[in-house]
Amino acid sequence: MFDLQRQYEQVRAEVLAAVGRVCASRHYILGSEVEAFERELADFCGARDAVGCASGTDALWLALAAAGVQPGDQVLTTPFSFLASASAVVRAGARPVFADIDPHTLNLDPAQVEPFLRGSQRDKLRALLPVHLYGQCADMDAFHRLAEEFRLSLIEDAAQAIGARWGNEPSKARSAGSMGIAAAFSFYPTKNLSAYGEAGLVTTNSPEMADRMRRLRNHGSSRRYVHEELGWNSRLDAIQAAILRVKLKYVEGWNEARRQRAARYDHLFAEAGLASSPSAIGDQQSTNDAIPSDFPIHLPYSAAPAHHVFHQYVVRAYRREELREFLAARRIGTEIYYPIPLHLQPCFVHLGYHEGDFPQAERAAKEVLALPMFPELTEDEQRWVVESTADFYC
Repeated sequence: MFDLQRQYEQVRAEVLAAVGRVCASRHYILGSEVEAFERELADFCGARDAVGCASGTDALWLALAAAGVQPGDQVLTTPFSFLASASAVVRAGARPVFADIDPHTLNLDPAQVEPFLRGSQRDKLRALLPVHLYGQCADMDAFHRLAEEFRLSLIEDAAQAIGARWGNEPSKARSAGSMGIAAAFSFYPTKNLSAYGEAGLVTTNSPEMADRMRRLRNHGSSRRYVHEELGWNSRLDAIQAAILRVKLKYVEGWNEARRQRAARYDHLFAEAGLASSPSAIGDQQSTNDAIPSDFPIHLPYSAAPAHHVFHQYVVRAYRREELREFLAARRIGTEIYYPIPLHLQPCFVHLGYHEGDFPQAERAAKEVLALPMFPELTEDEQRWVVESTADFYC
């Protein structure tokens, strides 16, 4: 699926120097390295402030808690995401509620959210939490309108979307991390901007929210041994911050390399007769057919306002499980993000959802397949993936 060694070789000397700098400072948790990374990341995203923490999951919780989400509230999010998008809501004491996804982008669908907001069950709803899935921003224009009309907090789950942007005019496009009242990022080792361990961060334009998140990540304390509220131990390690500062300088180039490799996959799959072009996919948006009947592979679709950074390159595949086994036999790594929608997870059975409640999310869970995607992926490797896929379907 990816080769971390290739990236490490590019930045090895700088990373080792940064780690040595932290070790020599003997300041290993928070401190000047974390503060510098917070400033640099906030600038990168176009946000006023950033608060580093221990993981992307903690970042979601911090954002929700600082936004005032509390027991008895509801937070609406997508059923097609990693568990943390909903478990963080529960951790904040609230109840996750779901709406279905757009069958083309696979992001939370504003057209499915709006009927819920206009219904009778929304009186406890406090926040909207769209996920920028696989590196493509959700429709933030539509979610802004809904959040303003219904007076809801809009929080971005940007765990997979560092460097992604949204806007029809490139000069006016806004970056993931700057479009809600807060946004949560993950720097898990496989992310586009990755630490060498666990790390996360929240961006915000609210100084009050930033101050509160800094307390919450440090046991609810802004002064040593004085705890204004109950928080958590979610402080960012200085070594991880120093490594991330090195890699932040490269992330735009790495993202562009991912975009180039996604375009190459698109071309190779279409050339092999396995898929229609992404533009043809857009022409089908008036239908619910996620996979054209004439093709066994459905390519990732990017919405016109989206600047996709392809954290993952995810196709929808006919006979997915058999294809995955065939590729594995040829030592081609794949992954399924995500095989069980959140509303059907055993830990959420108490929410009362059932199979059939969100058909687009359920269908996607049965069809999606992530193919190898990382900046150093070679053309020969991509051709091998596509040729092997063609061999399977032939």
